[in-house]
Amino acid sequence: MHLPVIFRITGVLLTVFSLTLLAPALLAAIYGEPTIRTFVIAFAITLSSGLMMWLPLRRFKDLRAGDGFLVTALFYVSLGLFGAIPISMSVPDLPFTDAAFESLSGLTTTGATVLTGLDDMPKSLLFYRQLLQWFGGMGIIVLAVAILPMLGIGGMQLYRAESPGPVKDTKLTPRITETAKALWYIYVTLTALCALCYYLGGMSIFDAVCHAFSTVAIGGFSTHDQSMGFFDSSVIESVAIVFMLLAGINFGLHFTVFARRNPLHYFRDWEVRSYLLLLAVVATVVIAILAQHGDESSRSPVRDGLFQAVSIATTTGFTTADFSLWPGAAPVILLLAAFAGGCAGSTAGGIKVIRVLLIYLQGWREVKRLIHPSGVFPIKIGNQPVPDRVIEAVWSFFAAYVIIFLMMTVLVMLLSNIDFVTAFSAVGACLNNLGPGLGEVALNYQALDAPVKWVLIFAMLLGRLEIFTILVLVSPAFWRR
Repeated sequence: MHLPVIFRITGVLLTVFSLTLLAPALLAAIYGEPTIRTFVIAFAITLSSGLMMWLPLRRFKDLRAGDGFLVTALFYVSLGLFGAIPISMSVPDLPFTDAAFESLSGLTTTGATVLTGLDDMPKSLLFYRQLLQWFGGMGIIVLAVAILPMLGIGGMQLYRAESPGPVKDTKLTPRITETAKALWYIYVTLTALCALCYYLGGMSIFDAVCHAFSTVAIGGFSTHDQSMGFFDSSVIESVAIVFMLLAGINFGLHFTVFARRNPLHYFRDWEVRSYLLLLAVVATVVIAILAQHGDESSRSPVRDGLFQAVSIATTTGFTTADFSLWPGAAPVILLLAAFAGGCAGSTAGGIKVIRVLLIYLQGWREVKRLIHPSGVFPIKIGNQPVPDRVIEAVWSFFAAYVIIFLMMTVLVMLLSNIDFVTAFSAVGACLNNLGPGLGEVALNYQALDAPVKWVLIFAMLLGRLEIFTILVLVSPAFWRR
């Protein structure tokens, strides 16, 4: 444990983040909004705080193995709290708890909101919310990996702590800095293409850029209270579906396809095939339920069913209708699909499809062992055997996930007088970084009590950092190093 260098790195990252506050300040100046003062003050506070943490400790440069976990956790917490400053100052009478909830919901790409009346809010504030999600999508830590080596600080420890998925050590290029750059080139390119398609589909430039930020980040924030339903456009919804699907695929695979100029690599990947199959099954079932019941809350069973299936299952959280009012099991199926989420190495939340696939294969292996007790049945993904250590790690993650989910659900019900459906869906939506839930949190989280919101904030962080990055910090062995 090397606390001086940990606080120094946190200060560096906070200083870098302060620069992003200048973009909404510039937008406020362009539109003549009073929030320019808000963002300038927030910039000054964040910058000065970052410099005070960085400059006194600038001579400490050795980041030790394992320290990246604490750096990552500290940075997300500090960025979320400092990021709440402009939100708290911009919205009259907004409690700091709500501002922190909104900020961390954006940063973790959860998309759960406590704000209403978005259509009348300053454009600079709306842009800022989307920007938080965009940086949180790929992970601002990965961006920092490209900067830290120039400051004499190695970045691999941070990359292992932040990058999602069961296998943490795979690098796309020989140098971690080049890996971070490759990821961001792909991320920025997808965002630009998404914004262009939205604009051509009928959005304004402002809405196109903002929704591209949250689509590629799989965040779900919108500049309108009705979310994607505001536009009522099948073209815009089609664009969203395509880019939500792409953002839910491993960005390392995007890199491979780009480097080898061969899109067939997508369909050779077992996780992607399972991911697409899962989405197809969920969409088909939801469409069938809507068609069978002829529900009036849905404009078209195929259009709404397909869009919501992709949006919820990828943990994006855009809505075209209040799916919590849909008949039968449709809302529950959508919520459960979000537990699987997208592919490892994507911007999606959830358990990740690769883990679900490995759990299924392990369960099927146990069935075959019961039938053939002396048989040897290695688990393979394609033709590649999966090491038992990976299987153990997947089961450990799943066990921790289920226990934490159940404990948080009970805790939320103890802290507030809310029903089981609301508590279950709120914790599930935040732990999976989804956003919209069922019951009282179908539209927003404003009505929840402050203690419940802090529990859900912690759930967002656990989900974004995939549980063990946080759990390792509560282990006494970590602090005795």
